[in-house]
Amino acid sequence: MKKEINNLIPDLLKQKRTAQEQLLTRYGQMVFRLVARIVERREDAEEVYQDVFVKAFRNIGTFDESQASLATWLGRIAYHEALNFVRRKTPTMVYIDEHNGDLEEVEDDVDTPNNEHNIERMEQALEHLPPHEQNLLTMFYFDHLSMKEIAYITDSIPTTVASQLCRIRKKLYKIMQKL
Repeated sequence: MKKEINNLIPDLLKQKRTAQEQLLTRYGQMVFRLVARIVERREDAEEVYQDVFVKAFRNIGTFDESQASLATWLGRIAYHEALNFVRRKTPTMVYIDEHNGDLEEVEDDVDTPNNEHNIERMEQALEHLPPHEQNLLTMFYFDHLSMKEIAYITDSIPTTVASQLCRIRKKLYKIMQKL
């Protein structure tokens, strides 16, 4: 796979159409899924998806394989383009995290739902989280990205991502208790 990517990058730098098509074929679904998690309307997600690849094609010269894989680099572009789109389209909202200073332990059944009812409650609870928090959970638990990859995508550091995930999980648990 790395050899294929090494051959792809020079062709992308030369703006070869076949290389661009290969990039779209190989990473298109991943990019669209990431964008669609943040941008709710399909038409808007498709617009952002196109913007991601236009930006990637224009900036392929900035790709540095020593910092991230091509998939992670594209994920970073997609993540920021989607967040920028949402910020432009929606009024500023403030989310208040309710906690009374003492953070209780989160039960294990939140992390590993073992029945259909818990899964349904978790999906409902996820909808109550802001897009950024939904996306962090999805990248970690469903896309199986490492803390380092998520940190790169979100312009953060791994320890910050870990603490955000911990806080979000506790918040998700509280929401589930209310459902």
